[in-house]
Amino acid sequence: MLDMNFIRNNPDVVKENIKKKFQDQKLPLVDELLELDKQYRAIKTQDDELRGKRNSISKQIGALMGQGKKEEAEKIKSEVTQIGEQIEANETKEEELAAQIKKIQMTIPNIIDDDVPIGKDDSENVEIQKFGENKVPSFEIPYHTDIMESFGGIDLDSARKVAGNGFYYLLGDIARLHSACLAYARDFMIARGFTYAVPPFMIRSNVVSGVMSFAEMENMMYKIEGEDLYLIGTSEHSMIGKFIDTILDEDKLPYTYTSYSPCFRKEKGAHGIEERGVYRIHQFEKQEMIVVCKPEESREWFWKLAQNTVDLFRSLDIPVRTLECCSGDLADLKCKSVDVEAWSPRQQKYFEVGSCSNLTDAQARRLGIRVNGKDGKYFAHTLNNTVVAPPRMLIALLENNLNEDGSVNIPKVLWNYMGGTEKLIPNK
Repeated sequence: MLDMNFIRNNPDVVKENIKKKFQDQKLPLVDELLELDKQYRAIKTQDDELRGKRNSISKQIGALMGQGKKEEAEKIKSEVTQIGEQIEANETKEEELAAQIKKIQMTIPNIIDDDVPIGKDDSENVEIQKFGENKVPSFEIPYHTDIMESFGGIDLDSARKVAGNGFYYLLGDIARLHSACLAYARDFMIARGFTYAVPPFMIRSNVVSGVMSFAEMENMMYKIEGEDLYLIGTSEHSMIGKFIDTILDEDKLPYTYTSYSPCFRKEKGAHGIEERGVYRIHQFEKQEMIVVCKPEESREWFWKLAQNTVDLFRSLDIPVRTLECCSGDLADLKCKSVDVEAWSPRQQKYFEVGSCSNLTDAQARRLGIRVNGKDGKYFAHTLNNTVVAPPRMLIALLENNLNEDGSVNIPKVLWNYMGGTEKLIPNK
């Protein structure tokens, strides 16, 4: 959410930013917001004047009563009552205008970084760097669920009966490998100085609207019927919500967390749910990283977080690349985002396994996360990034470590998490 003073003083910058995000339908909102703000400030000024007048003439009542001028005092009382009624009516109008202003403020996108490439959608994202050699074996690599089924490791049919498309049962060695990836990712981030956290898996609506845009909320979140609770789509929602309406000590920044949670997503939109695969699903588990820091440190933290994911995947000998997200592919609260993509030998292309985002002070303004600094209070900056999100992580691991006989080599860093198992042998 942009600061109202910034919008008031830089309407052309705000409009140009909207154009860069190819959201021209929002351009009229800027002028509408400025007009509402003008009305709001005019009523506030009038209220201040009325309160001053009421206080001034109220002082006369006691003096008049003391002088026995009861009739004059009653007239002034009547005037005070009328002023009070006008103030009350103005306050009602103020609340209405404030709600309209906030709604539009929360709809206008965050200002993107100057170096974000301009493009309409993810097809125009820009490759930054590749890490590792993207090999293609001489033998054919089966579809990822076929690989899992060869180990008796997945049951989609039963899950479909129980919950519908977009769910799965993981079993045996595949289920253990799934947990091993999460445990390794947890310890990997702890070793890098992050505090491990397991947050609430449900959050209230004021937190939801604080951490994401209305469009994201509609497309992602599951509402708990009859309660002011939503299932989280990622632990970032809960972890950033942890700081709602707080004033942080500047000396304690940054806060760095690596959080585990299940994630629940509607996955509405163009991509939809896979009927046979587990790439896009309604439920999965994820290890996340979250940073709350000073504004001047957020750019440096952004690249640190992205590199953490790259380093983790390379420690598993999985080739990856980083992509700069273009303007049209950025969610409204993001000022900059980089996707980490893993190499798929079967598809002979990269696919997304993580997304690193700098939201500057957009979430902090919505949630009231301020910092008590040496020169006064200011809004913190928030960032997040995926460490690993099985089962996408599993797809990359299985494809890149598959042997021609159908066995899968377990990366050395996971051996201890797999009870010493170094290779999975298919049972069918």
